[in-house]
Amino acid sequence: MSAPNILLFIADGLRGQALAPDSQVVAPNVRALAAGGIQVDNAYTPLPTCSPARASLMTGLLPHNHGVLQVEHVADADQCVLRVDKPHWAQRLQGAGYQTGYFGKWHIERSLKLADFGWEVGEPLGQEAHRKSSEQGMGSESALDPELSRYHQGPPGYNDTLHYGVTDVPPEERGISAPTDAAIAYLKDAPSDRPWCCVASYYEPNEAMIVGREAYERYDVDRLRLPANLRDDFADRPNLYKRQQQIFADLSDDEWRQALACYYGRITEIDAQLGRLLRVLDETGARENTIVVFTADHGKYVGSHGFEAHNVGPFEEIYNIPLVVAGPGIASNVRTNARIGLHDLCPTLIELAGAEPIDVPDSRSCSELLRDPAVNEQAFDSGYAEYHGTRFPLAQRIYWQGDWKFVFNGFDFDELYNLAADPAEMRNLAGDPEQADRVRSMMSEIWTRLENTGDRALLNSHYYSMRFAAVGPNKTP
Repeated sequence: MSAPNILLFIADGLRGQALAPDSQVVAPNVRALAAGGIQVDNAYTPLPTCSPARASLMTGLLPHNHGVLQVEHVADADQCVLRVDKPHWAQRLQGAGYQTGYFGKWHIERSLKLADFGWEVGEPLGQEAHRKSSEQGMGSESALDPELSRYHQGPPGYNDTLHYGVTDVPPEERGISAPTDAAIAYLKDAPSDRPWCCVASYYEPNEAMIVGREAYERYDVDRLRLPANLRDDFADRPNLYKRQQQIFADLSDDEWRQALACYYGRITEIDAQLGRLLRVLDETGARENTIVVFTADHGKYVGSHGFEAHNVGPFEEIYNIPLVVAGPGIASNVRTNARIGLHDLCPTLIELAGAEPIDVPDSRSCSELLRDPAVNEQAFDSGYAEYHGTRFPLAQRIYWQGDWKFVFNGFDFDELYNLAADPAEMRNLAGDPEQADRVRSMMSEIWTRLENTGDRALLNSHYYSMRFAAVGPNKTP
């Protein structure tokens, strides 16, 4: 068999829980893709912010190594810049004879010169295009249903910001269709004498949550389940979370249900874009030799823990992302609990393409898991992520081991959750004396990850005013 084609579909702000078996989200195309492939329930982002996560996907590196620690457009030109000496997986695919095309949201670095990163063909959407894309669907105040729209206002001095809204402007006339249209044109003209890789990347379902009426009305708003942790009191968690929760404290349960309906509706609209691309693969006869990957850069709260957006907190709603893979050589109709990071897709896609590897300690290929999850699942039972703050710098490192999740906080007390017994992450066990050994063990593993990946800032924290951890960098209990 010739080298497989690759279609990578990247959503923005789509939490993995949206595709759980009991989810109320309508997403028939993603679920059909999963039925013909493998769904990774414990996939996660290495950092729950767009630019760092997407840069990790491209390089296989954790953010402290590729240099993008927050969204690229908020930093000065000499800060938060993607390090150009780090190879990208698209470059490796080019070296293996692939034609590469990238369409839609870029948001990794600000030059928009995709050819420098291995993309032969591309129509990237940068920050200005992001703003225009968000405005499409509004057009004028009359384009939004006033009964189904809400602006977030206050405190004094802040811009009024559209939180969610319902529009009669159809998807084909809004920004959501632009990456699909460009990718379809590419797929219909794809070379027949060489393999290709096509990325379709989106701003949806992230904010502003403007959704078409047709998708919104597929949901019975009054019957939508509110998050079990909506009114989390954070009695045993860092005070920063309480401060974040105050921003949205005035939203009623009915307003949160409307917000969820808009969010779910946008996922339904994203699902339809995937369906359009899959139909083209079928029509052109390319489906049989194409590996299709559906994923997202990070998740989104939409009421969980009383939060919105995705920039504060270590919780699963923003770290757990969807990951569905289907195609030649991939297991079919399988759900796995393996823990795979978004950055692990970099070495994985390279290996599936038979290209020259990018050998870094930050990530590893999961191609063997995709081929035979029953045999290889246990080798993927841990995960590691980092957070450097968004506009307000702070240090946070997260380690998953089986059902347990430990959060080292450089700004407050640590957190420990048993995700099996407490999936809503409402009870912090880090201060429980019975868990002291576990805390030390998991903190030691964080130090190991810091050492292996060269995270020097925290490794050099022996200074006595920085001794917050239960066990130090030398890992001596």
